[in-house]
Amino acid sequence: MTSREAYISLNRIEGIGPVRVRALCEALGSPEAVLAAPASALCAVRGVGPKVAETIVAQRAGLDAGREEKAAAKLGARLVTPVDAEYPAVLKTIYDPPLCLTVRGTLEKKDEQALAIVGTRRASHYGSAQAERLAYLAAKAGFTIVSGLARGIDTVAHRAALKAGGRTLAVLGGALDKLYPPENRELAEDIAQNGALISEFPLGREPDRTTFPYRNRIVSGLSKGVLVVEAGLASGAMNTAEQALEQGRSVMAVPGRVDMDGARGPHRLIQNGARLVEDLPDILKEFEFLFPPGEQARLARQQDARQRLSLAPPEESVVRALWTEPELDFDVLIRKTGMSSAQLMTLSMQLEIKRVVRRLPGRRLALMDEIRQWDLAPAENAFEGKE
Repeated sequence: MTSREAYISLNRIEGIGPVRVRALCEALGSPEAVLAAPASALCAVRGVGPKVAETIVAQRAGLDAGREEKAAAKLGARLVTPVDAEYPAVLKTIYDPPLCLTVRGTLEKKDEQALAIVGTRRASHYGSAQAERLAYLAAKAGFTIVSGLARGIDTVAHRAALKAGGRTLAVLGGALDKLYPPENRELAEDIAQNGALISEFPLGREPDRTTFPYRNRIVSGLSKGVLVVEAGLASGAMNTAEQALEQGRSVMAVPGRVDMDGARGPHRLIQNGARLVEDLPDILKEFEFLFPPGEQARLARQQDARQRLSLAPPEESVVRALWTEPELDFDVLIRKTGMSSAQLMTLSMQLEIKRVVRRLPGRRLALMDEIRQWDLAPAENAFEGKE
């Protein structure tokens, strides 16, 4: 048996984890030695009592690494262990690196420059808009976006990274063949083509309330920093932020409205020293070793030009209607643009995500202040970016 096969088998044994396995390997010399040692030798290792030793001895006889690899291959996936070159180097630096990863997709060198974006499953419109905008811009800047494929902020972050033409990694809260939530199956397929689906849980393991918190250390461990967008104080996103701090990763947070439950987590993080993030430059400043000032300025110029060029003709019509007024209500905008209420509602949400307009009380819209600094060119070439 090889060390690789031993890690695959050890990952199947219930009742032990990376920390105990590391202690056993250090004491007995190798992972394959752990699977061959008698119960008495296992018991002699610190932190391993008779019950755990008996569990290892009882389960190891029925393990078959080759069978595990064949099952993964049927899903279009492969198994990656700490002795494999493909195993992410950054994961080896955390306290409890996974024994084996089931990976569908690709793991690339560029993924070392990763940013985790996490948050509540019950995202507000504001939270979704900020997560989408920041994930999109970060992906365009070269970050691989890491999240957990959960409903809400995670889903938005993955989709935005794909929309930007970037890479994204999804760390699952269950086995690869027990994808959750089921409605994200199509999104998972897209991620596998432009990044990777990753799980440390052996095939067949259903996700439950214990698996999601456990996987959070991998979300943060794969990343240089974690950005929290809307989260309760006792949420999984806050757990991921705590894991990041323990791993020496950067922690950032997007502020929210003080009367929203989802703002409590980010605000607590900011109070405790996390970087407040409003836009891409705030993220870049956190990683000055990756993005020196000159590179940050270049990316900021690209962001501004990209935003201008991304306005579709209907969006431009809304901007032009608002250009000469400090603010307008929906009814007036409907008359000025000739759009239906539903169409205007959709466009206003898109423009808010792009930070072109802001919503005001009483169904009113106004242009963002910085947008008024643009040169309003003739209609045929309005909002074209200038480097």
